[in-house]
This record gives sequence, C-alpha cells and structure tokens, in this order.
Amino acid sequence: MDDHQIKARVIASLFWKLMERVGTHGIQFVVQIVLARLLLPEEYGTIAIIAIFISFANVFVQYGFNTALIQKKNADETDFSSVFFLSLLVAAVFYLILFWAAPFIAAFYGNPSLSGLLRVLAMTLFVGGLNSIQNAVVARKLAFRKLFFSSLGAMLVSGLVGIVMAYNGYGSWALVAQQLSNQIMIAIILWFTVKWRPSLLFSMGRLKELFSFGWKLLVSALINMLYMDSQGLIIAKIYSPIMLGYFNRGQQFPALIVSNINGSIQSVMFPALSQQQENVRRVKEMVRRAIITSSFLIFPMMVGLAVIAEPLVKILLTDKWLPCVPFLQISCAAYALLPIHTANLQAINALGRSDIFLKLEIIKNIVGLMILGISLFYGIYAIAVGMFISSVTSSFINAYPNKKLLNYSYLQQIKDIFPSLVLALIMGGLTYLISWFNLNPGWTLICQISAGVIIYFGMAKIMNLESFTYIIMTAKQLIADRKKT
Repeated sequence: MDDHQIKARVIASLFWKLMERVGTHGIQFVVQIVLARLLLPEEYGTIAIIAIFISFANVFVQYGFNTALIQKKNADETDFSSVFFLSLLVAAVFYLILFWAAPFIAAFYGNPSLSGLLRVLAMTLFVGGLNSIQNAVVARKLAFRKLFFSSLGAMLVSGLVGIVMAYNGYGSWALVAQQLSNQIMIAIILWFTVKWRPSLLFSMGRLKELFSFGWKLLVSALINMLYMDSQGLIIAKIYSPIMLGYFNRGQQFPALIVSNINGSIQSVMFPALSQQQENVRRVKEMVRRAIITSSFLIFPMMVGLAVIAEPLVKILLTDKWLPCVPFLQISCAAYALLPIHTANLQAINALGRSDIFLKLEIIKNIVGLMILGISLFYGIYAIAVGMFISSVTSSFINAYPNKKLLNYSYLQQIKDIFPSLVLALIMGGLTYLISWFNLNPGWTLICQISAGVIIYFGMAKIMNLESFTYIIMTAKQLIADRKKT
C-alpha cells in the first residue's frame, strides 16, 4: 500500500470516527442538558463518586490487552478469544469486590443510596469487556463506520431511557439506567455489525505474549486513573457531592468537545501508526500532522468556550449550575493541551515502547500528586488550577522521548502549535469585549460565537495558515474520493 492509499484510508477512517464521536456526543450533549435541568447537582455528584470506582475496575477489565491486540501485527482468533474470556473472568472478580464493598463505600461518604446504585451500575464491567474486544477488531481493520452506527443507536436509546426516568422522578437511578442501557445497546448492535464471535480457544502462551506489551499500559492506565480519580474522591469527602457535581459539570463541556476530536484522532492514529512502525520518518510526519491539525481546531474551541462560559451555563443549565463556571473555564485551559499529549504517547506505543509509556505515567503522576497535595491547602479552585499546571507539565514530559525516537524536539512542537495558539488568544480577547455591552445572555452568546468563528477563520485565511489550507484541501479530497466510490 503506497503513501496515497494509506493517507486516503486513514482520512476515511478519521471521517467516520469523527462522525461517530460528533454524532453520539451531540446526542449525549442534548441528553445531558435535559437531565441537568431535571436533576440536582448532588444527584450528579453521587453518580460521579460511583463512576470513580467503576472506572478503576474497568482499567483491569479493558486496558492493556485491548491495545496489545491492535498493536500486534499477526493477532489471530486465538488471541482475541483468549483476551475475551480473560476479560469476563476479571470483570466477574471485580464485580464481586464492588458488590461486597458497596455498603462500606456508602458508609464512608455518608450516602446510603450509593450501595444499590454501585451494585447495579457495576454490571457495565461485563458488557464493557465484550465491547473492548469488538472495538479492537474494528480498529485493526480501520472500519470505524461500524462504530458510528452502534454508538449513535445506543446513545439515542439510552438517552431516551434516562430522560423518561428523570422526568418521572427516579433521580440518580435515571443516570444509572442511561449508562447501563448505553453499554448494552452498543454490545447488541456491534454483535450484528462486527463479524467476530468468540471461539472456544484459550492460550496462556498468547496471553503472556500480549501481556508482555499490555501490562505496562495497564499499569500506566491504573496510575493515571488513581491520580485523576483521587481529585473526585477528595472533593466528595472534604467538601461534598454537590461540589463534586459542580466540578464534574465544569469539565463536561470541554471534555465533550475535545473527546470528539482527540478521541477520533487517537482511535485512528494508533492502528495507523502501528502499521508504519518500521518507518520512523513516516511516523513523525503523521504525529506532526495530528498535532498541527488538532491544535488548530481545539485551541479556538477551548478559548471560545472559556469566554462564553457564563451565558452558556445560564441558558443551557439554568442558574442553579452557575457555580460550575470557574471550573469550566479552568478545565478549558487544561483540555486544550490533550491532543498534544495523545499524539506523542500514541507514537511511543505504536513503536512498541510501552516501557517508556509506563515510565512517563509514573513520572507525570508523581508530579501530579505533588501538585494536588499542595493545592489542597488552598481550596477547591486551587485543585482545578493544579489540574491545568499538571497538564502543562505533562505536555513536556510526554514530548521528551520523541526528541530521540522521532527527532521531534520541543522547539519543533512549540513552533507547530504556536500560530494556532496566538490566533485563538486574539480571537478570545476580541470576543470577550462583547460581554461589555451587557446584552441578555442569549444575544451575548450568539454574538460571541459568530464573531469568534469569523475572526478566527478569517485571520487563518488572511495569514494563509498551513493547517487551515491543509484542512480545506483534505476535505475537498475526501469529497472527491467519496464521489469516485
């Protein structure tokens, strides 16, 4: 397969992955807005606590082996089936642990309802294990069109379930039902669209081979999860589930936007890079393109979102959620750097250096925990600021190995993102001036968004910014290729 064919295949895969993320998260966004209007911040905080424990268990069920299956060049049915049965076994073990621990967790947080909610929502561990294998099959084939339909259908059904239950006064149970039904629907749809079925095959030898690569990723994910989730656990215990609800809600908007773009790039980029792992020059070109393009798209979105945060929350979530605005603005700064993290780390994994990946996670989380420990003395807003400082520090840590692996230095990376960052900050400063006119929230929001889009893309076109030109040319090429087929 030549470079043009590889590029066309990657772009087509990225298109479908982006469509899947935008479609599902677009529906999820609407669903979450409706649910936020129907439910209280403390009900969201309760589910946020539960999600932390389930996410921790999911690290053992899904991480490591899934990535190893994608990275392994000659993975076959024995590999996939062995991982599938191991995932089910691990899911069962952790479900029993959570089932037993649920009353103690509820007592620790002084919230009796936590016990039943945790025991039911933890059933997603089993479904998630199956879905992770199906996702690995899709990723290896770059057949992301299948994920588009499964994710979209699942989000529609689960969103309806959650809204109906919230409207009828089920509170936190509406969020549990929404998340559980979403995973079940994804599994059902993928079962019919992805032509993979587990076989009665199991090999400890194959698992050991996969584990030699995957265990480092599993430990890395576990370390990262412990650091990230420690914030939520501390906020819920020291402050209250209500403050955790505001904290998480503030992260929701930037996370939604960034995960659409970054998640799409990440899902397509790793299998594409893995196929080119012996061509270091090509890997560097793909990593640079990912950083330049994602920065061009995400920087203005994050800066713009921080500017419009207050009128946006007032209109979409109502005044009861206004305390989440500062968290939202700080989170925008932290999430803006995520694509840079991802591109550097995906290159390291694709080159088979999961050992370096693990070392990076240990270093980053030691630094992150130190920052978190210091920020605890200064209050909950300091914790959010600490998250941004950790994000900046992690960008440099993640980029360090690629100075040698790809000959991609700090200075090169800064030069690649600098034009987009400057344009985004200028755009943000100009659109913020609109708030001085004291218009009602609706008009303020409309004027700021319209002005932001015109200013940013107008400046990009006037300056003939390379990333802007590349996106336009790529879009035209994709349209032309689709017409041919």
